[in-house]
Amino acid sequence: MADRQSTHVSVRALRLRPGEEHREAITLSLEPLRFGGEEYVVAPATIPTEVVVQRAASGDVFRLRFSAGLAGPCMRCLAPAELVLAVDAQEYEATDAAGDEELASEYVADGELAVGSWARDQLALAVPDQILCRLDCAGLCPVCGKDLNLVPHVHDEDATDSRWAALERLRSQGDA
Repeated sequence: MADRQSTHVSVRALRLRPGEEHREAITLSLEPLRFGGEEYVVAPATIPTEVVVQRAASGDVFRLRFSAGLAGPCMRCLAPAELVLAVDAQEYEATDAAGDEELASEYVADGELAVGSWARDQLALAVPDQILCRLDCAGLCPVCGKDLNLVPHVHDEDATDSRWAALERLRSQGDA
């Protein structure tokens, strides 16, 4: 298993027979991901990745494994947040080019497996719904904007936004 810097694996050059597999260690560098306008940096800068190509009777099965971290702002309080994601993905590419479109992998073109694109997409799919600094993050106060993790508090009165004052007067007149 050779370790090399690459974003593509030549499937055509492997010359595998049905039932045989090829394992390759690749080092990837992935661009930062963007969620909700915020940038999340992928760490480490170079990610050791294992790619397995297995020849089946009707096509090729690809497997991708790696672990990577993401660092960026917490989605509740904007403090720094980090998480580690493990990716273990599979793809299938049918040998028959005229076959069903669903049996073709979007990551295989001209006999080349685009490992970098596949890894980036799989990392994005592995991200949880919310990236948090901690599981019990309280977020920001919707009234004053203070970080509720640092300054837990409640506001005594439920103040009406001055922009809604005219509607509030109409509502109170209707209740009378």
